[in-house]
Amino acid sequence: MLHWKLFPLFLFVILVALININASNFKTNSSMSQTDTLKTYLALGDSYTIGQSVNADENYPAQTVFILKSQSINFHSPEIIATTGWTTADLQNATSKHKFAFTKYDIVTLLIGVNNQYQGRSESEYKIQFKELLQKAIQLAGNISSHVIVLSIPDYSVVPFAQNSDTALIAREINLFNIINKEISASYKVNYINVTDESRKAATDKSLITHDDLHYSGKEYAIWAKMLAEVIRNLK
Repeated sequence: MLHWKLFPLFLFVILVALININASNFKTNSSMSQTDTLKTYLALGDSYTIGQSVNADENYPAQTVFILKSQSINFHSPEIIATTGWTTADLQNATSKHKFAFTKYDIVTLLIGVNNQYQGRSESEYKIQFKELLQKAIQLAGNISSHVIVLSIPDYSVVPFAQNSDTALIAREINLFNIINKEISASYKVNYINVTDESRKAATDKSLITHDDLHYSGKEYAIWAKMLAEVIRNLK
């Protein structure tokens, strides 16, 4: 039987033990809630973003989320605002009307401009509209510039669709548009990924092109996704 003089000490020991158990549970639950919280990803663009002519799970936003999940970085399914044929003006119009699923996003990507080049839109127009789109992307990323990632415009001059066109001119104009988006990206201190050089490998590797002879395959998008996932994984 516990001596009555030792009873206060006994109660103190029990109380300390209970406090430690609760503290341990709190830490475990807090850690779990952080692990279980899904991050958000908004992808802005055109046919390259939706993955024209490939399955929905093969576009680069979907493959990026899959790669990150395999590394225990969990995202909601990417929210995509993109349509084949869109120029910067089209994307601006769409974002002004879109009902976003979240008030801000952990990651926002932007890939736009190939249709500006294809339709013969001016570089000066592209410069103005791309800058405005990038500002919108930063706002949607909670004004954290480093969480916005711009992808360069791929070079479709190498695909069969363009072989009856002036491919040298297409490549040259794509380069000029990419100079613009890269300079603006640098001025706003966002991340920038060059997928243009990678896209040109389709000149000798037809497995990187879909059956429509214009857009890129899931295999090519997997390469972009790997590049994108690496940038996201290293963000602070």
